[in-house]
Amino acid sequence: MTGLSTSYPAIALNCDPSDGQQRHVITNRRRVNYSTQILRKVGQSSIQINIVHQIRNSLRYVAAKNHKAFMVDLKRVYRAASLGEAEAALDELEALWGDKYPIVIKSWRTKWDNLSAYFKYPNDIRRIIYTTNSIEAVHRQFRKLTKTKGGFPNDDSLLKLLYMGIINASKKWTMPIQNWNITVSQLSIFFEGRLDAVLDL
Repeated sequence: MTGLSTSYPAIALNCDPSDGQQRHVITNRRRVNYSTQILRKVGQSSIQINIVHQIRNSLRYVAAKNHKAFMVDLKRVYRAASLGEAEAALDELEALWGDKYPIVIKSWRTKWDNLSAYFKYPNDIRRIIYTTNSIEAVHRQFRKLTKTKGGFPNDDSLLKLLYMGIINASKKWTMPIQNWNITVSQLSIFFEGRLDAVLDL
């Protein structure tokens, strides 16, 4: 991911752009006009916009009195069991709310390819790409380390600082991810061969 600004925090599974294999980029940005940069750096990739951020942004344009009812219908979209069901639910959402909140529906329609990428994965993988809070936490650690530095003499000095920051931050990562063993198994299937070096089997 060298060359991408930390203003665009993202994580990629399978970061070797030379092998032509599938990868998934998870980003916490609502706007994806920088997606070309990511795809160029990471290779054959798919981009997933943070669903939680999209929901929060949508609710800014929905009257407070309608939040609860709107969310009931919106949940049918992003919690659908499949892409087909999600698209059908989005059609229903537009039928119910499109006249009142066209700008919200337009936002979901415009970004749909990047909002719906996670439907290609089973539920256990969807959970880890559903929101990017953990990624944002890492980037907060990085910003704390770099915001007081005027500059770095070379790339290696920056990488060393970030590496030590990750090591220190990881000491606080004590909360286990639910059903992580199943998630890892699914990841090893979808990203065949990529986890072989770290799986102790």
